Amino acid sequence: MDGTIPVRVIQGDDETVIDVEAGRNLRAALLEREFPVYGTVARYANCGGRGLCATCTVEVDPEPEPVHWHDAAALRFGYPRLSCCLEVEAPMTVGLLEKHLWGQLLPRQRQQE
Repeated sequence: MDGTIPVRVIQGDDETVIDVEAGRNLRAALLEREFPVYGTVARYANCGGRGLCATCTVEVDPEPEPVHWHDAAALRFGYPRLSCCLEVEAPMTVGLLEKHLWGQLLPRQRQQE
């Protein structure tokens, strides 16, 4: 085994499988491969992956246990998860979400790009 984990990324109608190093931060892995985790404004003004701005949300299946207060609330109330607070430890499917302005998104709508 080469220490990578398959992550299926869904962006609109497109699906891509990427290999991510075990333990790697999901946000970093997605941005490194130029997947858009932010909306229009947050792309330029965000917290840099510190779990403060709540703009790097994604849908994740299966949903890993939360390790950050925002992710605990998201899991409890059914909101998307913060990609900056997730480490890739097992195969997963990540749905990129359509976002408007800051981190605002339409309820459970995946990106159409």
